[in-house]
Amino acid sequence: MTTERTEDYLKAIEKIIEKKGYAQVKDVSRELELSSPSVTGMFKKLTKMGYINYEKYGGVTLTAEGERIAKKTMEKHSTIRDFLLIIGLDEEIANHDACRIEHILTPQTFDRFTKFVEFMNFNHELPLCLDHFKYFYETGENIDCTLSSRGQCPVHGKEYKTDQK
Repeated sequence: MTTERTEDYLKAIEKIIEKKGYAQVKDVSRELELSSPSVTGMFKKLTKMGYINYEKYGGVTLTAEGERIAKKTMEKHSTIRDFLLIIGLDEEIANHDACRIEHILTPQTFDRFTKFVEFMNFNHELPLCLDHFKYFYETGENIDCTLSSRGQCPVHGKEYKTDQK
C-alpha cells in the first residue's frame, strides 16, 4: 500500500511527464513546493520501491507500477473534484479538497463517487434536486416541488398540482 506522500510524488511526476515528456528534480520540487534535497531523497526511496527510474542529475521516469499508481491517483482526484464541483464548491476549494480526499477513500466509496459523477455527466441538465440543494444550502429552507405537492416552486417557478399523472 502506498502512502499519501508517495502518491503525491508519483502524480506530480506523471503530470510533468505529460506536459514536457520528462521530469527532473527541479520540476517536481517546483510542482510540490519542496526543496531539491527533499525531492532527491524521495526519488531514492521511490527507486528502491520500484516506482521510478532515476538517474542522479538526469531525468526521472515512472515504472509501469509507478505509472499505474499515478494514473489511479489522478483519476481519483478528477472524480472527487468533479463531485465537489457538482455540489457547488468553487474550483480552487474543490481541487484542494480533492487532493486531500483522494488518499483516504475506500474503493467502495470511490466507486459510488464515480457512478454519481458519471450519472450527473450523462444527465446534461442537472436534476432539480441539485437546484433545491443549492437553495437549501443558501437559505436553510427545504422545499418540495414534486408532482405530488401543490403550489409554485420558489427555485424554478413551476406550478405543480396533485392531479397530474
